[in-house]
Amino acid sequence: MTASLAPGKLADNIVYFARALRQAGLPVGPGAVLDALRAVEVAPFTSRGDFRAMLHAIFVKSHEHSGLFDQVFAIFWTRRGFLEQMIGALSPVANPKPAKTQKAAAGATRVADALFNRKLDRDVQPPSLDLHARFTTSDEDVLRTKDFAQMTAAEIEAAMAVIARLRLPKDELRTRRFVPHPRGRLVDPRRTFRRSLRAGGAVIDLARRSPAVKLPPVVAICDISGSVAEYSRVFLHFLHALSARRRVHTFLFGTRLTNVSRLLSHKDVDAALASCGEAVRDWSGGTRIAASLHRFNKDWLRRVAGGSATVILFTDGLERDGSGELAAEMDRIRRSCRRLIWLNPLLRYDRFEAKAIGIRAMLPFVDEFRPIHNLSSVADLCRALDEKRPGEADPKRWLALSA
Repeated sequence: MTASLAPGKLADNIVYFARALRQAGLPVGPGAVLDALRAVEVAPFTSRGDFRAMLHAIFVKSHEHSGLFDQVFAIFWTRRGFLEQMIGALSPVANPKPAKTQKAAAGATRVADALFNRKLDRDVQPPSLDLHARFTTSDEDVLRTKDFAQMTAAEIEAAMAVIARLRLPKDELRTRRFVPHPRGRLVDPRRTFRRSLRAGGAVIDLARRSPAVKLPPVVAICDISGSVAEYSRVFLHFLHALSARRRVHTFLFGTRLTNVSRLLSHKDVDAALASCGEAVRDWSGGTRIAASLHRFNKDWLRRVAGGSATVILFTDGLERDGSGELAAEMDRIRRSCRRLIWLNPLLRYDRFEAKAIGIRAMLPFVDEFRPIHNLSSVADLCRALDEKRPGEADPKRWLALSA
């Protein structure tokens, strides 16, 4: 492809394509558009795959954006066979193939909003989410119960703002240490003797103490494979908000385990997620649950759990490896923590049954089995971290139903 062929309809469509990516949620600036136009001028392409790879390398800066890019690209460049006609005109040796119709995937609503110019009301303030209050308007109720994967870009933005303002749990844990307390039930002998020395022993002013309380650490092991990528990003927003108030250890896994605890502690949530995307190389790829949990147990379990931690496992449980290894790793985690909560996006389906081998191998070792697919489920998770009883999230119920 020569430089003289870059101007015209192809250049205009690249600009429109970049605009669609921006509206779908990708951070595409004017500099990236100029880079794409220069790349088309200097780098010849003779196939749809080459053209897609060129634009992907320029516009996608994080692994988590690859899914949205693929959906926008598939819809935008197949309308009326524009790209195939352009390649055929530019390269007689090219052999364009008709594009296959793709299934509707997670995030398709945001892509439709970006491509077909649906009206997005960005002036609407995101509703506040109180765990002990009901929503008063139908719009707020829809946002609270709507699936993350079906939200538009504006609704995702509103959901992130709601999560940032959540009333996070305060599941305080009494320790064996004591701290001074003016109305404590126990007398502190050492401080009492020191006080009496100030008055020469004539006055004995009793100093009191009480057991110290602390917020136990939270250990989150989050699946970032392609099947749950739309939900894991929102869950990371929740972990970021939680880490601002207590100690949170976050691990991401697809085919390998990555510790992103320090990256997620950045005050700016967008910068934190961008750093996580750069550090993790297997985002939206495959998944190896047993191998990842084995690596966590070997390298990190004793360092971060400490017996009092609450472990949150975020995955769909669809494991292809042996269920025996998976059960052994789950058993080791359960014996090393205070509570083990499993969040599974598949629970969003009303007819979900725990029949998969991996799910049945993991369920006996968890204390709670909860969905994680909308704002209501995130609020329920906050409430569950405060409560000491699993209640309706008892995993034994799912094992009994699928027996």
